Amino acid sequence: MSVDDRFTSDASTLRSDPALGTFSEIVSGPVRDWATDFSHTGEEWARGAIGIWDDLRQRCPIAHTERFGGAWLPTRYEDVAAVAYDTEHFSSRGIIAGNFRPPRALAPVGGTPPISSDPPFHHDARKLLLPAFTKNAVGRQEESTRAFCASLVDGLAGRDVVDAAADYAQHIPVRVIADMLGFPPEDGPRFRRFVENALEGIDLPPEERLARSSRLFEYLLVQIRDHLEHPREDLTSYLLEAELHGRKLEPAHVAGTMALLLIAGIDTTWSAIGASLWHLAGHPEDRRRLVAEPGLRPRAVEEFLRAYAPVTMARLVKDDVTWRGVEMKAEDWVLLSFPAANRDPAQFERAGEVLIDRQVNRHAAFGLGIHRCVGSHLARMELRVALDVWLDRVPEFSLADPAAVRWSTGQIRGPRALPLRIG
Repeated sequence: MSVDDRFTSDASTLRSDPALGTFSEIVSGPVRDWATDFSHTGEEWARGAIGIWDDLRQRCPIAHTERFGGAWLPTRYEDVAAVAYDTEHFSSRGIIAGNFRPPRALAPVGGTPPISSDPPFHHDARKLLLPAFTKNAVGRQEESTRAFCASLVDGLAGRDVVDAAADYAQHIPVRVIADMLGFPPEDGPRFRRFVENALEGIDLPPEERLARSSRLFEYLLVQIRDHLEHPREDLTSYLLEAELHGRKLEPAHVAGTMALLLIAGIDTTWSAIGASLWHLAGHPEDRRRLVAEPGLRPRAVEEFLRAYAPVTMARLVKDDVTWRGVEMKAEDWVLLSFPAANRDPAQFERAGEVLIDRQVNRHAAFGLGIHRCVGSHLARMELRVALDVWLDRVPEFSLADPAAVRWSTGQIRGPRALPLRIG
């Protein structure tokens, strides 16, 4: 079979059929008790997640909810780590907890390999991506990333108040990922819609979720066919030519990995950039110190990643199990809150404080276990460069209106609106 033959059908062949999965009842309304009725989809969570984790860690470290068809939320580092490393009892075939569960038949590949893959398939699927995300490969993108960040700052000239999320942070990973995949950079607004659909639309009715997913895979099919007609040196062409176990990748594997890079590679990083700028806008002593001491910035980046880690991943319980004193049922969700783990005082000294010169910082912002983020070098580079350029070009800034800051809902946490006063 030639490469072209794999992509002669429509976009529905690039994704798993949602009809084969299961949809649970949509439960809405205010949370009654975070220990027994939590929801990560509401504004209360978006605004106050850190306080919620701290409260639960003390009184109910493994919270439960009947929403989403049943879900668990461990908040201690040791519990989050234990689930992340336990591939015997927990499957990665579903990583976005909501009212839809992918079919068991998707394992061990999953819909967005390798992050949705279980062993033993996961190892080889992940290995395929490693060459694109080494330190050397990422280093080759730093100069263009720095130039792009500078152009964004140039575009803010003459404005007293700017939205550092919408006008700066969100554009950076969009451009980087577009360049890596060989997608048109002017499609950035589409990418942002795809991200929001995937991560913040988890409680939508089945037909709406299917329609939104279809739009993403229709777009990916257009890009795939363009690359087949005009091969070039980028990650999409690499995936189209890659082989696993002696065969070209299945269409769903190619498109699923592209969808993963497009969604996970964008929202996570723009959230980390935005949260870092939010912190510095509200803590002038830290801002002044990083302006005066550029050599401290790499260490500050690690602390921002610990304190404002954006990513929570999900797992599905494989079979009924008693786990650390709670009765988990097959197909229950488990939310791996790496942000909550990063603020566990049993793991980190002065865990609730942001110490930009913290010496020992073995944080879990990029996950734990076999699914530790393959793009961690890329994310670090983008965050470091974004802060470098901003601090060098915009050394004086503050929150224009703290009440106007809006944080995202769902499993990726970061500012969606961040009005800053310049000067």
